[in-house]
Amino acid sequence: MELRRLGRSDILVPPLCIGGNVFGWTADEPTSFRLLDALFEAGFCFIDTADVYSRWVEGHTGGESEAVIGRWMKARGNRDRLVIATKVGADMGQGKVSLKPDYIRSAVEASLARLQTDTIDLYQSHYDDPDTPFEEVLGAYDELIRAGKVRLIGASNLSAPRLFEALAVSTREKLPRYETLQPEYNLYARAGYEADIEAVCAASGLGVIPYFSLAAGFLTGKYRSAADAGKSTRGASLVQKYLNPRGERILAALDEVAAARGATPAQVALAWIIARPSITAPIASASRLEQVGDLVASVDLALTGADMARLDTASAGKD
Repeated sequence: MELRRLGRSDILVPPLCIGGNVFGWTADEPTSFRLLDALFEAGFCFIDTADVYSRWVEGHTGGESEAVIGRWMKARGNRDRLVIATKVGADMGQGKVSLKPDYIRSAVEASLARLQTDTIDLYQSHYDDPDTPFEEVLGAYDELIRAGKVRLIGASNLSAPRLFEALAVSTREKLPRYETLQPEYNLYARAGYEADIEAVCAASGLGVIPYFSLAAGFLTGKYRSAADAGKSTRGASLVQKYLNPRGERILAALDEVAAARGATPAQVALAWIIARPSITAPIASASRLEQVGDLVASVDLALTGADMARLDTASAGKD
């Protein structure tokens, strides 16, 4: 499998990242283990999670996904063959986003314990904390890197101006820089990333690992009418958000390309984003074993120039 470099680091990853948001949530622990086994055996060694996954579920406190991944790695003895990414900064019950140095120091210890590892390969700021100067945030990360608890740092959900500012602070203060960015990006949600964030990432050599690569499942073609809202816990919100004339055009284009390539809409949607020049590894998750095949096949699906143009045209513009 082709490997791609994370930013300017020496870490190499497959062109698709396993999304860990479902582990301990829509996939219980036994199912999560089976999913992780299948994906790992297929060569997918890059896993993304966050300390906040899945605090939004009744009875959960956050850290459920990290804990499942940690127990799986311990059971399989494969930690040295994986690239583990997690995030810090989301509201874990403190009522706000926080990237204050003391909070980062305590949060990393909790994540390391749940993951049952000594080092996090990629530690990411989950959300921007405008109340904490980048000098302090990056200074805290510098301590963790020097202590061997973190190899690399990245960011998620940063605007282009704030990302540019963070990179400038790293250069000026000789602090570690964000080597990756995790924005929302897929065939439906293109404008926010392509308008200005993409240019900053490309100019700075950042690795881009977008989330919602399948628009939370909409791009699989599962939701095509209001009647499909009941197909999942998120079905109603997906139908409301995406099922409009533009969403229908995108689904039609996916169907057309999929039929021509002997693939599924999900495979085509992921192949499109994998082929984008600025993208390192989109994040996609599976909560059932039958979904693993789409993730595996997407990496080997080579779209033609005409395929890419068809998808680009159908998804262009905003609602």
